[in-house]
Amino acid sequence: MKMFIQGQWVDSDEQIEVRNPFSGDVIDVVPKATPDQLEAALAGAVEGARLMRELPGYERFQILQRAAKLMVERQDELGRVISQEEGKVLGEGIFEVGRSAITMELSGEEAKRLTGEVLPLDGAPGAAGKLGFTLRVPCGVVVAVTPFNFPLNLVCHKVGPALAAGNSIIVKPASDTPLSALKLVEILLEAGLPPLAIQCVTGSGRTVGNTLCADPRVRKISFTGSAEVGRQICQVAGLKKVTMELGSNCPLIVMPNADLAKVVDATVKTGFANAGQVCISTQRVIAFDTIYDEFVDRLQPAVASIVAGDQLKAETGMGPLVRVSDAERVAASLEDAVAKGARLLCGGERDGATVTPALLADVTAEMEISREELFGPAVGVSRVRNVEEAIALANDTEYGLSAGIFTQDIDAAMRFARHVESGNIQINWGPMWRADLMPYGGLKESGMGKEGPKYAIQEMTESKTVVIHTQG
Repeated sequence: MKMFIQGQWVDSDEQIEVRNPFSGDVIDVVPKATPDQLEAALAGAVEGARLMRELPGYERFQILQRAAKLMVERQDELGRVISQEEGKVLGEGIFEVGRSAITMELSGEEAKRLTGEVLPLDGAPGAAGKLGFTLRVPCGVVVAVTPFNFPLNLVCHKVGPALAAGNSIIVKPASDTPLSALKLVEILLEAGLPPLAIQCVTGSGRTVGNTLCADPRVRKISFTGSAEVGRQICQVAGLKKVTMELGSNCPLIVMPNADLAKVVDATVKTGFANAGQVCISTQRVIAFDTIYDEFVDRLQPAVASIVAGDQLKAETGMGPLVRVSDAERVAASLEDAVAKGARLLCGGERDGATVTPALLADVTAEMEISREELFGPAVGVSRVRNVEEAIALANDTEYGLSAGIFTQDIDAAMRFARHVESGNIQINWGPMWRADLMPYGGLKESGMGKEGPKYAIQEMTESKTVVIHTQG
């Protein structure tokens, strides 16, 4: 596929191969953007921002609604593209398209609800006869730097709100998974979006991403990815609005009164979906010692039963990681844990980019799997004696994106909600749950700002205060 710049599909001399992570087969190629092409994209976005600012909110709503409908009509086709380029099983790819359509639909609805407020200026001394109100206006040019793991829905979480708010947007998709974003551009154009309103450029984050984020014509940056890259973007961004959705190593606390059958089911579903390549995957399970052994004994066969392999085959329950190097990294993290005293109860075998689902017991705080974001198909279980110890261990991390607890004790649940340092709190489910309309974002090194169409639009607009001076 080609890039989309200044209303045209364009190529370049250098190409990036897009490969199926399981087979290694090349499924397509995309251009590597040149400096001149990036300049053209920025210039086009400036003009696009001017056009979008004048487009009425209802027309923006209609465009996004038509795009959502087209995505539903092409759900199977788009789902297969996602699975081929990213590696998630076909059912997960198709499900992601459905979520993406909802994200665009929600964004379109919010285009009709951009409101300000009336200011009670007569409550201030010397302000009698003054009428004040606020206007919410578009930022202008938005840059979206998106990750590989949800190559359509996380693009929609940036594109939908940006367009709904009346901005133009430049999308820089992950180099491993650019096809879904380019397909979305095709759909938006078919839905009637002004061509200059969106640019989609492909290439490495180090060159393309940094150039876009540093440019003074860009007013807003929305990034989802690692904390390391997020810090780098903030360093080059200068005085811009930024939203950072960064990594985590999410904990799940299991209290003695939990229903262990439900905990096992949730741990499998939230720990191994998309081969663990979800920033809110269950990574650290913190179980009370009174139920620890029973829980581990129940969890082990459930994890071992997940069939890993070719993501396009119906019998496969979990696909590969996106790159062989990521599989090697996950295997090394498992080896680190075992070397430091953890027990590998099942899984961990690597074949190319595929790692079989792994379960580690007796994990301690100094192990890499407790300190870093694994982003792979493994869950580590640690033992604690009481709720204070559990909360302290959950907070013993630089991250704070999502956390879960299983308990029938409402007091313990509320204590967890108040004291665990996390932007998203799940009670009686694992950390990995998100409704696309809810405010979503992290604490600490997991980022700043909120996503979810309503909340992203607040981040992608600016407020102006207007005061009318009257004589009576």
